[in-house]
Amino acid sequence: MFSFCTDPSTLPDWQWMACYLTTTKHMSLYTSVFTVLFLLAVTAPAALAFGFAGASAARSQIAPLAWVGKGYIAIVRGVPDIAFFLFFVIALDQGIEYLRHSALCPDWSEPVRQGNDFVVCQAAKMPLGNAPQWMHEAYGFTLAVVTFAIVFGAFAANVLYGAMRAVPRAQLETAEAYGMSPRQIFWRVLVPQMWVYALPGLSNLWMVLIKATPLLFLLGVEDLVYWARELGGIKTPRFTDYPHGDWRMWYFLALLVFYLAFTRVSELALDRLMLRLTHGQATTAGEAQRKAAA
Repeated sequence: MFSFCTDPSTLPDWQWMACYLTTTKHMSLYTSVFTVLFLLAVTAPAALAFGFAGASAARSQIAPLAWVGKGYIAIVRGVPDIAFFLFFVIALDQGIEYLRHSALCPDWSEPVRQGNDFVVCQAAKMPLGNAPQWMHEAYGFTLAVVTFAIVFGAFAANVLYGAMRAVPRAQLETAEAYGMSPRQIFWRVLVPQMWVYALPGLSNLWMVLIKATPLLFLLGVEDLVYWARELGGIKTPRFTDYPHGDWRMWYFLALLVFYLAFTRVSELALDRLMLRLTHGQATTAGEAQRKAAA
């Protein structure tokens, strides 16, 4: 990146380090930071949407819908995350390819299951074999977002279901006495008030989601952990212009600092959100705010 990086072996320590930290692979490491942040920005609302749908279904008066909601919460929460990530992504990918295969290659005579191999026609591949590299990466990232959203959506559904049940029944009955329909009670009374009960659990889930981003490595996405392990390993002069020993400890220490700093920023933001949600509410925090303002 710098003009003096032509021959790293002749450079003093600080220039050598400057050149080393701006190599192409290190740029990929810095890019992976934005990949993780973008994953969180997309996955969090998607998981919340899955959670809200699951919680709403679980409290439904329609029995089959309630079974689906409660089953989703129980099954996904009961499966280890790593097993779900390894199985679901493969199943989802093969399911998409099978549907495309059935639609695009109706004359295909061979079975798609051939021993341990899953074989479909070239037109059904996702993405296509001649697709550019960015499309392969985008497809893998999309599978990661869907998987994260489904897994953490089940935990969010459990939190939201409990929050909906925590809203005082008297308030719902009062709204009903005023002539509000069940739909109006749900959207105008229950949903606005449940967030104050849900936020502690959702904030904890957000922290778990932050810590779970290294699972991207299992899905083939080159995340922070991948690059830290790749760059920190022993490098010899035969294969690189920047030989060094085993620096993985320092790379993972940098990751530790990054995740702790991000966690602290999240805590501050969530505390401010809690203050906003409890304002005027009949809760301990809301009462404390009223006394402080008096």
